[in-house]
Order: sequence, then C-alpha cells, then structure tokens
Amino acid sequence: MKLQDMIGLAVFEVEEGQEIGKIVDFVVDSSLTITGIELESKSFFTNHVKVVAWKDIVAYGEDAVMIASKESIQKEDTDQIPHTYLLGKNKLKDLQVVTTTGTIIGRISDVYFDQKMGNTIVALEISDGLVTDLIEGRKWLPCSEEISISEDAVLVPAMSEERLQKAINIVNG
Repeated sequence: MKLQDMIGLAVFEVEEGQEIGKIVDFVVDSSLTITGIELESKSFFTNHVKVVAWKDIVAYGEDAVMIASKESIQKEDTDQIPHTYLLGKNKLKDLQVVTTTGTIIGRISDVYFDQKMGNTIVALEISDGLVTDLIEGRKWLPCSEEISISEDAVLVPAMSEERLQKAINIVNG
C-alpha cells in the first residue's frame, strides 16, 4: 500500500465509532518505520501537531483508519518528530535519493509498506523527472538496512540504481 493513498482517509475511534479527523501525514523514524499518523489540526500558528502512535491503530483499510480511543491522540512538538512523509521540515517526499558512490537516482515520490508486515516501509517509489516518468514510468527501490536518511538526501547503497524495478502496485496486503 502507498502512503499517498492513505492521506485524507477518515480516522474513527472504536469505542464510540466517532470520526475524529483525517490523516494529513505520517511520522517516520530514521530506520524507515512508520511510527504514527498525523491528524488534521485547526490551529495554524503552533508548533504542535496531533499524532496517533502506530501501536494505537486497531485496523486500517482503503476507506478508513480505526484507532483505539480518543485518548490515543497525543500532541507532539514538530521539532521532536524525526521525519514525516509529506509535510514538515524533514519530509521524505521529494527528497533526493543518492547512492554512497555519488549517483543521484531520483527523488522520492511515494513510499510503500506491506500491510502484512505492519508499519515497515518496504520500498521507495522514485521519480526521475516528469519526462522520464512519462516515457519509462516511475521505479521503486526495495528498502534495505543500509539505507539512511539525512536532512538533504536518502543515502542508498552503491549499485542501487541496478535494483530499481518498474513501479507496480504489488505491495498490497
């Protein structure tokens, strides 16, 4: 499943079945594990966001995400969030992907995770620019333990460009 496909999904709490918001982003740690979801927030001039830890998600699907209760929602300081997918200062989307030998292989356009594996990111969808995307299609790079995230790029092992595969939605659980 792609993270982009989950942006905007309604979030319900199981206790009363009440809709509590919509997903606007995902919180990701430096080992490419999804640690939580960020919910829409009404206030614009604050450095806090509403986050639900991944462990408090009871179920998720194509139409909605179910969380244990309203108590699962925590306020997080944006400076304490290591990485996000879509928003914020340390976002993964559009970050350059560079091999350790200095080859730029593109930018992150989406992130795949396997529902059967829980919250582990299994692949990065890579864009090499609009023209290349139209002609060849986007590619995806399977994740490995050697991948590291910095402020300016995602560093991948040498020869990763040879591991790129045609992006097809095969990671649906």
